[in-house]
Amino acid sequence: MGSAKANPAPYDGAGHRARLRQRLFTGGNDALLDHEIIEYLLATAIPRRDTKPLAKELLRQFGGIGGLFTADAEALGRIPGMGDGAVATIKIVQAAAIRLLKADIEERPVLSSWQALLDYLRADMAYRLTEMVRVLHLNSRNILIRDEVMNEGSIDQAPIYVREVIRRAIDLGSAAIILVHNHPSGDPSPSRQDIAVTKDIAEAGRRLGITLHDHIVIGTQGHSSLRNLGLI
Repeated sequence: MGSAKANPAPYDGAGHRARLRQRLFTGGNDALLDHEIIEYLLATAIPRRDTKPLAKELLRQFGGIGGLFTADAEALGRIPGMGDGAVATIKIVQAAAIRLLKADIEERPVLSSWQALLDYLRADMAYRLTEMVRVLHLNSRNILIRDEVMNEGSIDQAPIYVREVIRRAIDLGSAAIILVHNHPSGDPSPSRQDIAVTKDIAEAGRRLGITLHDHIVIGTQGHSSLRNLGLI
């Protein structure tokens, strides 16, 4: 009669995680590789497991750290090994990062904080798998008074309705607006439809004293400004 197979010893990664922590403390933001950052995060939710393989699989599945942090909770939860605690750990990082970036554009004129605005929009929208349309409402001093999602659509389309945009601007007393939407394809080049609706909104707003400062298209490959392109 053969001897019973011994159960594997429980994972003890305390030493490894301590070394990662020390590198972070002494080396700064670039001390850890992407998978090591995710590995360490997951270890807070899954302390008794080697999280390196899961970290690498997540980065592979979502195309890198940007796609991972902006993935929705349902998609994260479909990856084997990702329970609610691990999903929440990933999503709280995204929430904190966006909150930090948004703080840089609040209570100051948006037009003088343009790069901060682009950083905020890119973090929130560049890696989304479906199109989203949002409108930034500004007061007469060009300070942000409302950041609203107007529509969410499919992988290649989210409708922008001129009447809805202008009506909401009137309701909020907006002096100016900035349109924003993303292209899940990654290419931020505006489509003919993007250009047409931008001109319609600019004209409708002009009649009512509401300025369309810009229409920004966000993608993983960068962004396009329809004003800079001479289309407004």
